[in-house]
Amino acid sequence: MANEEMTENKANKVKEDTNEFSLYEKHRKIYARATSGKFNSLRWVFVFLTQAIFYLGPWLQWSGRQALLFNLDERKFYFFDLVLWPQDVIYLSVILLLSAFALFLFTAVAGRLFCGYACPQTVYTEIFMWIENKIEGDRNARIKLDQAPMSAKKLKIKATKFFLWGILSFWTGVTFVGYFMPMHELIGDLVNLTISGWSAFWVFFYSAFCFLQAGFMREQVCKYMCPYARFQSVMFDPDTLIVTYEEARGEPRGPRRKTDDLQEKGLGDCVDCKVCVQVCPTGIDIRKGLQYECIGCGLCIDACNDIMAKMDYQPGLIRYDTENSVDKHYTSKEMLRHILRPRIMLYTGILLVITAIFAYSLSTRIPLRVDVLRDRGVMTREVGEGLTENVYILHIMNMQDSVRTFTVKPEGLDGIQLDGQDAFKVEALGNLTQPINVRVPVDIGTPGANQIRFIIVDSENPAIRLDEKSTFIQPK
Repeated sequence: MANEEMTENKANKVKEDTNEFSLYEKHRKIYARATSGKFNSLRWVFVFLTQAIFYLGPWLQWSGRQALLFNLDERKFYFFDLVLWPQDVIYLSVILLLSAFALFLFTAVAGRLFCGYACPQTVYTEIFMWIENKIEGDRNARIKLDQAPMSAKKLKIKATKFFLWGILSFWTGVTFVGYFMPMHELIGDLVNLTISGWSAFWVFFYSAFCFLQAGFMREQVCKYMCPYARFQSVMFDPDTLIVTYEEARGEPRGPRRKTDDLQEKGLGDCVDCKVCVQVCPTGIDIRKGLQYECIGCGLCIDACNDIMAKMDYQPGLIRYDTENSVDKHYTSKEMLRHILRPRIMLYTGILLVITAIFAYSLSTRIPLRVDVLRDRGVMTREVGEGLTENVYILHIMNMQDSVRTFTVKPEGLDGIQLDGQDAFKVEALGNLTQPINVRVPVDIGTPGANQIRFIIVDSENPAIRLDEKSTFIQPK
């Protein structure tokens, strides 16, 4: 017995030492409590909106093809009527730039609103928690279930939850891959069990990714993996709208009866019920001030307002507000005036300018690419009738989603003309490579290189036109 007691003491000592010198916080599972209110309802509006767009997107059809498709095999990105090629990578870069500036703007104005309402991690965690809540019950029921020993009932409940999570994760993985290969082909391959190895890998990879992050990691992604949580403080200032606890009104906190006189007991409005902590998806106590783990979801506001209503207290002990507004007691107009500060106007101005330039460039984009290269195997030759001939390789890329016919006309020297056809049919989203012969009278121009240009025009839409420069060699 003495040896066993000594061994146990040593083990406890090791645990104490380990905890004392641990560099990492021990993971504590969060059992988020369900709540209701306007911010919770707003979050679900964004859940339905974002998921409707995500799940329906690959099924939309446009001109007999998938409307939204990032086809990596063909190196084409389809956005309804717009088709982007590798040469249009600048547009994708601008989209990323716009997204970054929009994120900076939203963060400077109202903190981590994207995290709280539209981030995929938040959205899928909310859906998974809803399933968990329906299968296992609310917070207390889930705690009891996890603490209970394994039994047939517990195994059945857990298996049901994991099965539903798995179905949702699998369909999420299929939908995600459906944006990178035609969805109808992907579904057909899955049904017929003919899916390729790489397609199957990515479907199951993203399915597992969704299952793991939304089902188990949850708040750990926001706290430890997301870089946005770490650099958001750089974009915050005292006039940023954030979830705030009014300490001057709430403290000192403490339990009481509804009929108690707060002044007599020396208490603030906070009843220390800890419901704001229990509903928080990242498990923080907002009463300790702004913390990087806060995703700005507003659930603590709903929970606190519900308690305030039951106690017949004024709502808004926890609310969206700014640090300066809380300290200086701004009115709504004063707070709005401080939110629209120079920093915000600068971000907004940059965002609007880039958006305008992007929209103009996209609207004036010519869906045609042309290269005209001299055939180096045939520099120049005389073909009789007083004419000199040069041979060129014409390459036309039709970037439109329909068959087009393009006319080619050389200009720049008197009497210059094509020998043979001057109209070329190019398939939808196709390429054409064609040798063309250009002839010029021998007495026109100067010996050596002469500047010419080729005019390529869409025969159905003359606005689609490109000029390609080249040279014509006259013999010396």
